[in-house]
Amino acid sequence: MRTAPEPSRDDTPAAMEPDDDAGAGLRRLRWRARRGMLENDLVLGRFLERHATTLGPSAVDALASLLDLPDGQLLDLVLGREEPHGALDRAPVHELLARLRAA
Repeated sequence: MRTAPEPSRDDTPAAMEPDDDAGAGLRRLRWRARRGMLENDLVLGRFLERHATTLGPSAVDALASLLDLPDGQLLDLVLGREEPHGALDRAPVHELLARLRAA
């Protein structure tokens, strides 16, 4: 009786994403992007599906900072109803918000 060949290591889902620190960081951000507010969940989830692999370290750091915010404040920033202030008022955050708003 013949059995199907085992999938090669390259066919496994773990091999599709890098197993380095950047890949682990992106997986954590994807998990953190799952929000209680549906609007945030949809916007962030879709953005990460399309752009996660193109985010540089400064954009990943900016996204992590935004994900620390409460849902209402995050949504106001994403929709452009508010602009970042305080510790968030820095170029990488502004650039990431521009990409989020354009997506």
